[in-house]
Amino acid sequence: MTVTHEVTNQAPPLGDFSAADERALVEALRREGGAWGEPEVVALGALAGSAEVQDQARWAEQQPPRLHTHDRYGHRVDEVEFHPAWHRLMTTAVEHGLHAAPWTDGRPGAHLVRAAKFYVWSQAEPGHGCPISMTYAAVPALRAAPELAAQYEPLLAARSYDFGLRAPLTKRGLIAGMSMTEKQGGSDVRANTTRAVPAGDGSYRLTGHKWFTSAPMSDVFLALAQTDEGLSCFLVPRVLPDGARNGLRLMRLKDKLGNRSNASSEIEYEDAVAWPVGEPGRGVRTIVEMVNMTRLDCVLGSAAGMRAGLRQALHHTAHRRAFGRELDRQPLMRSVLADLAVESEAATVLGMRLAAAVDRSQAGDAGEAALRRLALAAGKYWVCKRGSTHAAEALECLGGNGYVEESGLPRLYREAPLLSIWEGSGNVAALDVLRALTRAPEALDAYFAEVEAAAGADRRLDAAVAGLRKLLGGLGDSERAQLMARSLAERLALVLQGSLLVRHSTPAVADAFCASRLDGEWGHAFGTLPPGADLAAILGRARTGGDTA
Repeated sequence: MTVTHEVTNQAPPLGDFSAADERALVEALRREGGAWGEPEVVALGALAGSAEVQDQARWAEQQPPRLHTHDRYGHRVDEVEFHPAWHRLMTTAVEHGLHAAPWTDGRPGAHLVRAAKFYVWSQAEPGHGCPISMTYAAVPALRAAPELAAQYEPLLAARSYDFGLRAPLTKRGLIAGMSMTEKQGGSDVRANTTRAVPAGDGSYRLTGHKWFTSAPMSDVFLALAQTDEGLSCFLVPRVLPDGARNGLRLMRLKDKLGNRSNASSEIEYEDAVAWPVGEPGRGVRTIVEMVNMTRLDCVLGSAAGMRAGLRQALHHTAHRRAFGRELDRQPLMRSVLADLAVESEAATVLGMRLAAAVDRSQAGDAGEAALRRLALAAGKYWVCKRGSTHAAEALECLGGNGYVEESGLPRLYREAPLLSIWEGSGNVAALDVLRALTRAPEALDAYFAEVEAAAGADRRLDAAVAGLRKLLGGLGDSERAQLMARSLAERLALVLQGSLLVRHSTPAVADAFCASRLDGEWGHAFGTLPPGADLAAILGRARTGGDTA
């Protein structure tokens, strides 16, 4: 009898692993003041790689949320039903403080530790990171209304996931959302038409349509609406203090390319009760703090996706044989894998450095606040752009196996573009770089102080810094500056990544990065590192666990 289904030359399942098993991550924690949180990060990383959580992640995406506008009797309910796996993922994220917990944690490095945990946990399932990220980001914006913050911040920071439609202040913990975008304006929120009218008791009544509102089952939302004074920010609860439903109508859920586990919706405010946050007419300035925090999570999420894709590629190529030996022993494949590893580490060290800047700016360090202003915009532009390219190449390392849903790579591939679009697409982020340069000149001083901490360590980095200074001096008029905005944002991010790697990574990784990304010895496709790159050292670092003591 002929055996036709004997399985050979297939990689075994990528079973229980640790998403925190990464030297660059652990080194950043220790270096930037978060060593105390290392055990927490390691524990969560092991949980993220467990078979149980991987199964939860699969179910959360394969069984996406469903909208129920009415009950069986015709009553309006406006509820979204999630698979139980979603709630388990949310529970874990909240219990580990990935949401707003750092705002009430007085330990130095609280935001850095939270960022590391967000990074490892996002590798399990990124969709539920959206409401977690928005809850984290809501707190600094809400502090523009101290009375509201005093009521809601303890519940936003509480480590209890208390799902269900009940009056917010009666719950054990809260999740926050954001309601900004409208169909006629998109990123141009000043074109919003949602209207807020004073109710005479300190509250307002909102009426209008919102084109994108993610996580519509959140307990409260920060929303933008027009008042007589101009565009203003408001806190809108799903349920009123007396237990009645507020005037939020869920019109439909978006049918998205990726991010399928998370519900993104169109909503209508119908005389919805809301309370003002910040000065009337200064809504953009108020909510920008929320945007800045969610942009940090875009960088972290993209870096997490790169690490997850790299892990899959390393695992597959270590077990799959072609032409007489394992794929990862073939020179060209080794070059591709090493290039993916360099990109992944560059994204990770930048994300961790930005998180450290949050900690220090919250502690009153003006220089770190200025650095964050410019570096976050540039990092959001570049790292999130690279996420899609990285995911495509990681998928290709698995060949046809990577194109099959069961591999998990298609989910990474679909997810990657979201983080480049969310909280400002490429053009918005690049224009924000220009605004930082023109409105906050101290940000450029802080940036150069950071990158020049590596002065003299690598000639290619030194040349790139000098070239960047020359580029900045030739911006000219505003139209020319806009035409150069993307190139400038890219260069700012690359030079900063290069400086961080030269100072903090191994010589092999730093040399490969500077030679390819800064010195032009690169074909731009992954796998075109210069012939002299130390592929063995780069791949050894990528595979080595987090214990560097």
